[in-house]
Amino acid sequence: MSIATEQIQKFQGFNLHTVKTDKFKTNNIVIKWKTPLEKENATKRALLPYILQNSSKKYSTTTALRSYLEELYGATFFVDLSKKGEYHIVSFSLEIANEKFLSDPTPLLKKGMEFLAEIIFHPNALNQAFDEQTLENEKRALKQRIQSVYDDKMRYSNFRLIQEMCKEEAYSLSVNGEKEEVDAITAKDLYSYYETALNEDQIDVYIVGDLEVEEVAGYAETLFPFKERQIKTIDRKLARTVEKDKEIKEVQDIKQGKLNIGYRTNVVYGDEDYYALQVFNGIYGGFSHSKLFLNVREKESLAYYAASRVESHKGLLLVMSGIDQQNYQKAVSIINEQLDLMKKGKFTEEEIMQTKAVIHNQMLETLDTPRGMIEVFYHNAVSGTYVEMSEWLKRISKVSKEEIKEVAGKIQLDTVYFLTGSEGNA
Repeated sequence: MSIATEQIQKFQGFNLHTVKTDKFKTNNIVIKWKTPLEKENATKRALLPYILQNSSKKYSTTTALRSYLEELYGATFFVDLSKKGEYHIVSFSLEIANEKFLSDPTPLLKKGMEFLAEIIFHPNALNQAFDEQTLENEKRALKQRIQSVYDDKMRYSNFRLIQEMCKEEAYSLSVNGEKEEVDAITAKDLYSYYETALNEDQIDVYIVGDLEVEEVAGYAETLFPFKERQIKTIDRKLARTVEKDKEIKEVQDIKQGKLNIGYRTNVVYGDEDYYALQVFNGIYGGFSHSKLFLNVREKESLAYYAASRVESHKGLLLVMSGIDQQNYQKAVSIINEQLDLMKKGKFTEEEIMQTKAVIHNQMLETLDTPRGMIEVFYHNAVSGTYVEMSEWLKRISKVSKEEIKEVAGKIQLDTVYFLTGSEGNA
C-alpha cells in the first residue's frame, strides 16, 4: 500500500512541503507560522490571523475578499490557531478546485497562491497601522472566543488543569491569549507585531494535490518573498520530575463534575519510546476498547465519558472524564489503578494487537484528507525530526509488551483537577 510522502525544499525564509497525489479533486495550501509561546505576545498573536483573514490592500472589505473566493470556484479560506508543545502556531488554509477537473483551464493553484501572498504580504493597513474598524470588530470576536472556553465546561476544565499543572511553564498560556489584554492592543502595536512575526517565525508552506512539484516550487519562490531568518527554538526535552502531585478542586454551578488528571511522560515526538507511548495510550484510555472506557465508564458506571490523550510535543498524558460528584474519590483511584496495572504489564497480547490495528486505521483515515495529511507531516517540522509515515506505521507495529510496560513506568502523576457543583458532595 502506498503512503503519501512529502518533498521538502528550502527557500529563503521558508520551507516548501509538496505532496503530489491524485487522491483529491482539490488542491490544498496551508501556510504555518511557528514561534515559542510568550506571555507578552500571546494575545496579539491570537488576534493577528483574524485581522489578516478579514481583508487586504486589494480586497479592502470582507465582502470583496469573499466574492473573489467565489470567483475561484468557491475556494474556501480560513485561519486557525493552535498550540503544539510550547509553540504557538498560526495557520492560513486555502482549498481550491483543481482545474484538471473543470472545463476552464485557468491555473487555479497559482491564483490560490497569489491570493495567500496578497493576504500575508499586503494587509489592509495604512501608515504601519491596521484598519481601525477591522481591529475593533476582531477584538470583539476574540473576546467571544476566549469567553467560549469558560462557557464550555469540558474545555474549561481541561484548560484549568493545564494552567495548574504547568503554572511556571509557557504551556500554561491560552492559545487565544488573555481577555483583559485585548482592549489595550492598538492598530500600530498589532502591525508592529505582524512585522516581527512575518520576519522571525518559522514558516512552512504545505501544498497537497495533483500538482507538478517543480512548477509549484517556482510559484512559491516568486510569490512568497519571506526574508532569511534565525529560527527561535525551545528545548522540548526538558525533563520535569514531579516532587509532589497536586489536587485542585473548583466549585461552580454545574450538574456534572469534570475530572481531569495530568501526568508527565517526559516522552516527546521523535523519541525512541514515542511509539510505545502511543500504543500504551491506546490500551489505557485512547479508544473505546481501552481500560478507562471499560472500567471507569462501562463496568463501574462512574463516568459519562472517560478517555486519555497524549500531548506529543510537551510530554503530557491527559485524562478527561465527566462524573457525578459523589464518585470523585472512586473515579480517581480507578483511573490511577488502571495506570498501575499498565506499569505491571497487566494487559494482553490481544489488547496490544487490537490497539495497533486501531492506531493503524486511524492514521490511514487521517492521511485520507488533505488537512489531516498536512497536520501529520507538520509534527516533523515542529519537532525538528523527520519520520516518514511508512516508517511511523512500521515502528508502531513493532512495539513490544516490554516496551509498553517500560514507557508506562516513566509516567508520573502531576495534577488532579476537579470542577464540582458543590463541595459537600466531593
